[in-house]
Amino acid sequence: MLVVVVEDEDLAAEYLIGLLKKQTVVPITEIKHLTSVQEMISFFSSTQPSLIFMDIHLGDGKSLEAFTQTNITAPIVFTTAYDDYAIRVFKHFTIDYLLKPFESQDVIMALQKYTQIKENFSFYNTAKSIEALESKTLQERFLVNSGHHLKSIESVDVAFFYSEGKNLFLFTTNSENYLYKDTLRDISEKLNTETFFKVNRNYIIHISAIKEIVKHSPQKIELHLKVAHASTKPILVSKFALKSFKTWLNK
Repeated sequence: MLVVVVEDEDLAAEYLIGLLKKQTVVPITEIKHLTSVQEMISFFSSTQPSLIFMDIHLGDGKSLEAFTQTNITAPIVFTTAYDDYAIRVFKHFTIDYLLKPFESQDVIMALQKYTQIKENFSFYNTAKSIEALESKTLQERFLVNSGHHLKSIESVDVAFFYSEGKNLFLFTTNSENYLYKDTLRDISEKLNTETFFKVNRNYIIHISAIKEIVKHSPQKIELHLKVAHASTKPILVSKFALKSFKTWLNK
């Protein structure tokens, strides 16, 4: 099967293509890498792949622009830092979306979903997915245990979520921290992406919790937070999320 990767960041593209080559869920015979809207229009005008992994932000515009100038009918896995684009992309046969920075298991799960739906893929199923997304509400409160008591924490009072091993911790703006029963992947889909950003595999950070952004090099950005915690390791923005992180800061 032919798989197309639409991604204009070389490192991100190499990372995803590497994961696709290593996986054993589907038999991929060819991977085509496209880097711009114009390349998309030219390629999809004559070729339809079995599956597309598509980033939304490209150097010459948004990849969604290609849908108005060519007929793309293949299922799509959307790769982005912003899930507010998900509804628009689902209208064009999206089967899943990955929030950057994603891990190998996220790609595996997307491919497994593809194998489950590819034989019965239809616009009707897509429409049902849109309906489900439109009805989704963002989580605004988080229930935690505080000794023998329960406590509900408002999203505006959350500084960041930190994942360590199988545990997820919620840190508040007043330096309290709680064990929270969820995973970083799942909680990322419930948060407002206007204010929260998944900077790497361990952290989802609220914009107001950032004290300082230190640029060590074009590919190495470190965050200093207003709320400290036990980890002594520097908080580095994943190199695969750098572009999206800068866009998020500039919104």
